[in-house]
Amino acid sequence: MTVPVTMLSLATATPPHTLTQETALETARDLLAGSFRDFERMTSVFANAGIAERQLARPVEWYLSPRDFTERTAVYLEVALDLFVTAATDALTKAGLDAADVDTIVTVSSTGIATPSLEARAMARMGFRADVSRVPVFGLGCAGGVSGLGLAARLARATPGSTVLFVTVELCSLALRTDGVGKADVIATALFGDGAAACVVRSGDEGFVQLTGSAEKTWPDTLDIMGWAMETSGLGVVLNRAIPAFARRNMGEAMEQMLTPQNLQIGDVDRFICHPGGAKVVDAMEVALGLNQGSLDHEREVLRCHGNMSAPTALFVLDRVRAEGLPPLSVLTALGPGFTASTVTLRCAA
Repeated sequence: MTVPVTMLSLATATPPHTLTQETALETARDLLAGSFRDFERMTSVFANAGIAERQLARPVEWYLSPRDFTERTAVYLEVALDLFVTAATDALTKAGLDAADVDTIVTVSSTGIATPSLEARAMARMGFRADVSRVPVFGLGCAGGVSGLGLAARLARATPGSTVLFVTVELCSLALRTDGVGKADVIATALFGDGAAACVVRSGDEGFVQLTGSAEKTWPDTLDIMGWAMETSGLGVVLNRAIPAFARRNMGEAMEQMLTPQNLQIGDVDRFICHPGGAKVVDAMEVALGLNQGSLDHEREVLRCHGNMSAPTALFVLDRVRAEGLPPLSVLTALGPGFTASTVTLRCAA
């Protein structure tokens, strides 16, 4: 008999600096309008984003001055490490564990470069064992929270009895650029925030939800839809406005393809827990998956309170759904660079 893999705990964290959407628009106008003549024509994206506020790595005043890659990296190393420690410590405490109990750490982050990686930098502060296995992952973008959780589950399944800590941290605000501004930069300024999430995964039946399957689908010839452009000042956002339309056209068939090997269909799923990439993306996911309009309510609420934090965002939604009460069968899903759809199938252990 196959021993199930379960999630023992889930924790989220955000930095302390809050940005309202009204201030975001004013700040973007000051920073971007002078170098992007179509800025005023695009300001409706701020009102239509479905966001009330977001949390940032630095106070908004920090972003008013040009910052080179060295400065951005220094902030990433400081703030991402703090968020890693906060989220990971909370997750371990909720699981009744110490850092020394962790056998493997999976770290997902794509908004900064850290070598040694974040979990190595956290070892002294948290007390991880010297022989802990470290699995840092870069480049998954918005899909990282789901793909990383799927990877953590597979590692736990491969070594029964081992404890896997999964942490994802993203500081999207550090990608703000004020030169060479394009439409993607305006959209990103209206959408993205910073945050972290962590969970503890182990083979066994003591957790609150079983992770029974995971899957990914990458579409060919879609490299230009989402990602990073490597620039002198750092990481510049690549974000295609066609993402909602792409999701509406393709996610239904893709979801069926990912569920079929698990002997499941879309109609078997009680709740899709989706990464809210933006208000239009949430609308598109409801259409693609045949859901009632407005059914992705927790997705919209996370977006309203935190914006799109990239990889951690789907786990923020899972945390809210869990607080309300997980249904028997749910699927956690996100879209990210590649262009890739990722899923983890969840069966309630209660």
